Amino acid sequence: MKQAFFVTGTDTGVGKTHVTCALLHATRRSGRTAIGMKPIAAGVEDDGHNEDVTRLMAASSITPPLDSVNPFLYEPFVAPHIAAHAVGRPIEIPVIQQAFERLQAMVEVVWVEGVGGFQVPLDERYDTADLARILALPVILVVGMRLGCLNHALLTAEAIARRGLTLAGWVANRIDPAMACFEANLDALHARLDAPLLGVAPYGESPEQIAPALYLSILPGLAPFRQPPEKHAQSGYE
Repeated sequence: MKQAFFVTGTDTGVGKTHVTCALLHATRRSGRTAIGMKPIAAGVEDDGHNEDVTRLMAASSITPPLDSVNPFLYEPFVAPHIAAHAVGRPIEIPVIQQAFERLQAMVEVVWVEGVGGFQVPLDERYDTADLARILALPVILVVGMRLGCLNHALLTAEAIARRGLTLAGWVANRIDPAMACFEANLDALHARLDAPLLGVAPYGESPEQIAPALYLSILPGLAPFRQPPEKHAQSGYE
């Protein structure tokens, strides 16, 4: 069964790529083939590549054509619609749709990572929420666990619902190891987000290390690769 998800975040810099790589590794551990897609990226390294795109390709089951994984890459590390305007190359959603369809034909699961937060403008008409809607994908929310994350996560969840999209699950990414009252914040999110917690990504662990703790069996269309303990099944986390 073919499946795909759209990975978004509560903000820029909350670890979407880090978590998406972990989801790729978890998918592969389950015996499925998977590809990570970053339709739009801004910012290039000295070698001319985007670090996020490179990491996603390395974590994927196969190495598809770069222009399918990342149809739109802009050198300036700025908001994508600004970068697109600066270089005169607008973001074309039909091109992204075609690239997505090519990737979906190659593997069982495609993880599509957004750019920035959930409603980052792509041009005068569309934003990243529209991209998720047009691709018709359930959404995975990466919550960067730091002061302020409760408001950001709940507002993002409301925005996802307003666009008629399904919040299929969320991942708590510990980007601030010194965050005060971490467990209490996790409890507050668990009580208020109408979606299961797929797992907690500890600070400093690699995507390979995080992967075994992500419960993909909770997601639609993904059979379990291991049974979660009863506490996890009831509360969404251990």
